[in-house]
Amino acid sequence: MIEQEKEGVTYLTFPMLERTGLVTHAFSTRKGGVSKGIFATMNFAVGRGDDPACVQENYRRMAKALGVAPEQMVLSQQTHTTNLRIVTKADAGKGVVRERDYTDIDGLLTDEPGIMLVTSYADCVPLYFLDPVKKVIALSHSGWRGTVSRMGAVTVEAMQRSFGSNPEQILACIGPSICQDCYEVSEDVAEAFRAAFPEKDWPEILKSKPESKYQLDLWAANQKILLSAGIREDHLVSSGICTCCHSDFLFSHRATQGKRGNLGAFLMLNP
Repeated sequence: MIEQEKEGVTYLTFPMLERTGLVTHAFSTRKGGVSKGIFATMNFAVGRGDDPACVQENYRRMAKALGVAPEQMVLSQQTHTTNLRIVTKADAGKGVVRERDYTDIDGLLTDEPGIMLVTSYADCVPLYFLDPVKKVIALSHSGWRGTVSRMGAVTVEAMQRSFGSNPEQILACIGPSICQDCYEVSEDVAEAFRAAFPEKDWPEILKSKPESKYQLDLWAANQKILLSAGIREDHLVSSGICTCCHSDFLFSHRATQGKRGNLGAFLMLNP
């Protein structure tokens, strides 16, 4: 990913998506906002204790940096499901400048230009999708539960079903999230992954440690899911950036024991 700075806001972008000229997108950092303390500074989390006025100002600043208005943004309502919502212009502003009328939504997709999809993170995996042929985008949140439930494949299937996308034409990007070295999990999580993936994939996804602990590779797991869903290898990129390793620059739940704000992923079809 490439680090960019506009209007005082620092964010990351994928060159593969930038080169298409079809979308405006970003993954936020902690830099450029107004929040204080554990939320410093660019926090998009509502309900974690930050001043709502600061969160609103952070959205305003990010919107300005990306050349849109907060009223164009639509925010997910994440609960570690694989539920998706097809977003239309009627949803504009929901979760950002007006109330949402939906719950339990971990992924958003649309074919409408000028609507910016927004999802939030602090170690879980952001998945960006662009079908440059059908002009469809999707943005999905995939923590360990979402990954076990194959959120990436669920999203690709929804793009096929709802918009006629061909998986071989979809560009997919895996955003900043926790790396394998930083992500220790227990036996029950490891068992869920063993049940969800072929045995040949286990050594790459799970590294055993003493006392029934494991290091889980969410990046590799999501890559395998996306490839199995029909995404071409040359249409798939991973940021390779760990939120936990870089918790001074990116919010990390694991690094701060939950004392943190949220990062934002942003994706819009250009008008």
